[in-house]
Amino acid sequence: MQSITINNTTLELYEGDITELDVDAVVNAANSALAGGGGVDGAIHRAAGRSLYDETAAIIARIGRLATGKAVTTGAGDMLAKYIIHTVGPIYSGSPADRSRLRDCYANSLAEVDVHGAVSVAFPAISTGVYRYPLAEAADVAVGACIEYVESHPDTCIEQIIFALYGRAAVTEYERVFGSKQ
Repeated sequence: MQSITINNTTLELYEGDITELDVDAVVNAANSALAGGGGVDGAIHRAAGRSLYDETAAIIARIGRLATGKAVTTGAGDMLAKYIIHTVGPIYSGSPADRSRLRDCYANSLAEVDVHGAVSVAFPAISTGVYRYPLAEAADVAVGACIEYVESHPDTCIEQIIFALYGRAAVTEYERVFGSKQ
């Protein structure tokens, strides 16, 4: 699969289960209650185990619902990763604000990764499932936001950003975007 290297950070594509990756941080496409649901959110909660449910419940008790585009970090429970970065993607409406909110998901998640000194992170295709964000546009935003972050943070500790994709359609769209950035 394709990769892009900027400064000391490599962006890569991976087709498969994000919960099985041996990375420092995994990003969860969460709901605002951090409650675990379907799709990648449910898979991450199941893989992490009971400790994640307890930790997210404590966060929600303290801060209330997590706003769209924001990110918060928990431990990763039973997963190989050390951290789970939870971010709430936009429910697609077709408005220009959707793009900005999705971009914020990636930028704020990467800032959380940096705060924790993690060197590797895996992202799902945020908002492309039940939130109905069109895959082609979501891939453009995701890759663009990560490139922008790395270029504007030359001192980042992040060495590897993996887009963990589910299904051939997602891989095809991300390959298209990677090809346009090289």
